[in-house]
Amino acid sequence: MAATGSSDGEAGTQWAALAGVTAALAMFGAAQGLSSPLFTLLMQKQGMSPALIGLSAAMMPLGLILSASFVPAAIRLVGARNLAVGCSLIGALCFLGIGYLQDWVGWFVIRFIIGIVINPLYILGEVWALSLAPPSRRGRVMGAFNTVLGAGYAAGPLVLTAVGISGWVPFLVGMAGFILCAAILRAVSSSLAGFEDDGQLPGGFFGFARLAPALLFAVLVSAAVQQGTYALMPVFGAAYGLPERTLAALVMALSLGNIFLQIPLGLLAERFGGRAMIIFCALATTACAVLLPLLITTPAIWLVLLVMGAVGYGVYTMALVELGTRFKGTVLVAGNAAFALMWGAGGVVGPPGAGALMQVIGPLGLPVVIAGLDALLVSFALYRSFKRQTPDRPKNS
Repeated sequence: MAATGSSDGEAGTQWAALAGVTAALAMFGAAQGLSSPLFTLLMQKQGMSPALIGLSAAMMPLGLILSASFVPAAIRLVGARNLAVGCSLIGALCFLGIGYLQDWVGWFVIRFIIGIVINPLYILGEVWALSLAPPSRRGRVMGAFNTVLGAGYAAGPLVLTAVGISGWVPFLVGMAGFILCAAILRAVSSSLAGFEDDGQLPGGFFGFARLAPALLFAVLVSAAVQQGTYALMPVFGAAYGLPERTLAALVMALSLGNIFLQIPLGLLAERFGGRAMIIFCALATTACAVLLPLLITTPAIWLVLLVMGAVGYGVYTMALVELGTRFKGTVLVAGNAAFALMWGAGGVVGPPGAGALMQVIGPLGLPVVIAGLDALLVSFALYRSFKRQTPDRPKNS
């Protein structure tokens, strides 16, 4: 009986810690979800071109790329918990600077700094969630994790539709999101693994890339599609004559897709496997991209955006499920750091690439980039699956 009670207590602590991490990342997600359409609408109001707006959006993922390889060392230096809390507070200070400057040139620099400081939050939040999730329920746990994170992202644009883009209110909301993230992580920190003394994966990013190239490419595509869509969907809608408040609502609809469909996708991953669900989500995203220009001025666009938001980010969720299934400990941390680097790389590719193509061929540039990237992902994933089934070949992803 004593052993059972102890086990129940440990399980309760584990679920409480998981809930705390999830809530903290939701606050962080709210700040991030607000920032993308806010910057786009402010820069569009100042007369900036789609290409320049896309380039500004790439500053944050550029910070992710350049900082990803240093996160494991930072964890060992100051500790996982201290790093996460400190970065949350720095993120709040960045939003203060953004609101104070109100200058798009300064925003480039601050968005780059935000990319650096949010990287540990992405990496540690997901590693903690994967480590705390029971293996048999990892799909639904990560689905719920990303559902709550998606709710945070949706809350950001929702605030924007209510308060507009003028004044300090949207910037104060962003600051509050980061401060609440820091407070929650601090409160549950005693139940979170540190990973400070867990060693290193030989070869760093390239060592993990040899283990799982298909997973990393899936993250790259998901990031390029999601960040490109979030940054440029308002520009796409404006080209079809939609009003300003509707433009912010388009981004909100993408985020709501995470809220309603990430858990069902996670349950499907438990049944069919993360690898198969990556392909399914990529195919569904391609179909939604084809429908965008056909339905943008009709009520059906809201359903398309809900599905597109779910399956577009679902590619990343499924890659996380596969990562947690295949790797543990040191390799899991290294893999998540590699995911962060590829997420940043996708953000550098997606918004500027889609923005530049939109400038050349018009609004169709956005769905063309989305469909093209997802088609490449499906092709590469099928190729890697074929190689795994070929006799006498290493069974790496």
